[in-house]
Amino acid sequence: EIKKLIDSDFHEVRFCGLLILVSQFEHAKTRTLQKRYFDFYLRQLKAGQINNWDLIDVTGVRMGRHLLDEKSALTTLKKLARSKNLWERRMAVIFTFAFQKVGDPYPTLTMADLLLKDEHDLIHKAVGWALREMGKKDGPLLRNYLKVNAHKMPRTMLRYAIEKYGPVARAKFLAK
Repeated sequence: EIKKLIDSDFHEVRFCGLLILVSQFEHAKTRTLQKRYFDFYLRQLKAGQINNWDLIDVTGVRMGRHLLDEKSALTTLKKLARSKNLWERRMAVIFTFAFQKVGDPYPTLTMADLLLKDEHDLIHKAVGWALREMGKKDGPLLRNYLKVNAHKMPRTMLRYAIEKYGPVARAKFLAK
């Protein structure tokens, strides 16, 4: 039934199906069942059914938790980040929020590095958002990252990353 919803031509129906899938994932009693839901979710992404920023942002943050216990998590993230598909690249960034929640900022930094030269605005926004959130937990790490990379970052990515900084700090990084 979830597949029928996700296959709908209507965005809102797909969204509903994905929210049900996420709920099933979160309530799964076993790791094996969670993996089945996660793998199904990735198949929907690859099939083009998860094809809008809101579908990815709302569901990917929660589904990314599956990768926390996976030895191949970074490999999965890198594969998504290197995809030609915009939505797979965005998902690579959004999945890293799960790592941030448990205090691991490094997958976010890895995806930021891989996607630094991406040409799409929706990737710039996602990376900047992820960096900004990472900086809320580890401000010095974000500042160090920006000192090295601000001059290479697309303007939108940088603006999102420094959005919570004061005017003086923002001006300093924007001047780079």
